[in-house]
Amino acid sequence: MFETKLIHSGYNSHEFKGSLAPPLFQTSTFAFDTAEQGERRFAGEETGFMYSRLGNPTVSLLEERIAELEHAEAALAFGSGMAAVSAVLMALTKAGDHILCSQGVYGCTFGLLKMMDEKYGITHDFSSMETKQKLLECITPETSCIYVETPINPTLSIVDLQMVAEVGRERGIPVVVDNTFCSPYLQRPMMLGCDIVIHSATKYIGGHGDVVAGLIAGRKEMIADIAITTRKDIGGIISPFDAWLLLRGLKTLALRMDRHCMLAAQLADYLTTHPKVEKVFYPGNENHPNYHIAQKQMKQAGGLISFTIIGDKKTAQKFMDELHLIKIAVSLGDAETLIQQPATMTHAVVPEEERRKMGIDDTLLRLSVGLEGLDDLKKDLDQALAKI
Repeated sequence: MFETKLIHSGYNSHEFKGSLAPPLFQTSTFAFDTAEQGERRFAGEETGFMYSRLGNPTVSLLEERIAELEHAEAALAFGSGMAAVSAVLMALTKAGDHILCSQGVYGCTFGLLKMMDEKYGITHDFSSMETKQKLLECITPETSCIYVETPINPTLSIVDLQMVAEVGRERGIPVVVDNTFCSPYLQRPMMLGCDIVIHSATKYIGGHGDVVAGLIAGRKEMIADIAITTRKDIGGIISPFDAWLLLRGLKTLALRMDRHCMLAAQLADYLTTHPKVEKVFYPGNENHPNYHIAQKQMKQAGGLISFTIIGDKKTAQKFMDELHLIKIAVSLGDAETLIQQPATMTHAVVPEEERRKMGIDDTLLRLSVGLEGLDDLKKDLDQALAKI
């Protein structure tokens, strides 16, 4: 079962003197038995560890576990979510290529796409991906990658991954999915036909707000190519200690996600009925425009809620300032409930016109529901809303 794999997959304590917890291999390099062994390993004729930028036992265990959880053939770990995103997009493109993206993406992903366009002539377009026809209309002969966030950050729109994967297979274009908002517990894009899955492991996989990391998983040949090119040569690697923290965080992922989702569903219902909240975006609500897609491809609706406040930017900011228990911070997936204003924070790099096309205005707020008591969270939201 998934919950068992979170704890045991890839690790045999008998190989490490009976240590219940996987050991931390906090080393930069590895000694060879002979010079000839070193030569064979660098030539790819013999497996084994050489240097921690190229591989490390603690990191390898994390990668093996993530691959199994995502039903992928292989995985790689990185020093941040953006290191993972950039490694994948750079590996799949060359000068003159085109990337087709979902209607909204994380602000730093947007910044990366802009830089790739300006520096290397790798263009991009955004598509609602609502139907197969709309998706096909946006594909060009130069399209080398389809990049999808679902749920989309921060509007929580849902893209039908099975439909996108079918188009990708028909056209021979790899489909990359940022699965950060779901974690492998709620959604597994590989099982729907997608080619590469990306996580900002900083979020739900880490789960405790104490590590920054990224992960990718996919088909063995694609992951191997990324390992020996953009990860090795650009070097956005994860430290062994951070990998160890992620292995620890994974053990409670299922328990945490169940509670995140349960609390988010109840808070979404609460916010929907509040007179000072204009609109609530939550994939678990039956009035969400993509509710049926979410029901089809997600185990639960997730721990994030986006909503708009009646008023303007300053009204939304005053509301956040009046919160006591809920913290103003731009991450998500932590034990603490966090709130942020995408237009001025995570998506500030996106030009206003583009932000509005993505559905992001100044009154939109994103709430990452933590693990606190439901009544305490409601009280905090209620008292802050009463002051605007």
